[in-house]
Amino acid sequence: MAVKIKAVLFDFMGTCLDWHTSIIDSLPSVMQPDDKSTFGCELRQAYFDYNDQRRECGQPVEEFDTTQQKVLEAFLDGRREQNKLFSGRDRELLVQAWHSQKAWPDVSATIQALKDQGREVFVHANGSTRLQLNLAKSAGLHFDLMLSSELLGVYKPATESYTKALQILQLRPEEVVMVACHAYDLRGAKTAGIKTAYVYRWTDDIREDQEVVMAENDVYLPDMSGLAEAVAGL
Repeated sequence: MAVKIKAVLFDFMGTCLDWHTSIIDSLPSVMQPDDKSTFGCELRQAYFDYNDQRRECGQPVEEFDTTQQKVLEAFLDGRREQNKLFSGRDRELLVQAWHSQKAWPDVSATIQALKDQGREVFVHANGSTRLQLNLAKSAGLHFDLMLSSELLGVYKPATESYTKALQILQLRPEEVVMVACHAYDLRGAKTAGIKTAYVYRWTDDIREDQEVVMAENDVYLPDMSGLAEAVAGL
């Protein structure tokens, strides 16, 4: 007998939110548009790499803004010409920009469609609780609960992050789908027995082979517009 999917866990930044626009808009105006986009994508990847290093070394979860400040300084130290373009105020504005983002156009209707199906919807993402609250407000999105790595005390994609979320929500792995535009996230969810739905976003997974990612997951979507139907099919 098939098990009903009761809840959907969403990665937040990238999957639900267009971080790229807010970050690009916050960069110094003297930078060229193409340089801004490349800068933003590579800075975002540097954040992932930093979190991976902390997790692999057994270091505790760090406050999001502190992480972003450290990542930005190290990133700029390796780019001498771009470093000269950033004043102290520019650096502050860039860190603050991560707290205000718009939702991708296909997200709000998808969340409502899942709720209409009787499913619970949660954020399960790395970062701080204050960050998630600010982002949900700026994006106009409404979830039943938001779980951060700060609250859980562990970074994704550690299996413990997902099992802790399941314990808090009092759900079994087979009752849950994890949705993300990050392959590493869904690989972690699979280790906890959770079903996975990959949503492609051009801003993320810049190092991943999408053919491989497609084969790894229960669902692979070019955007989020078909997610509710796909979850119903599981």
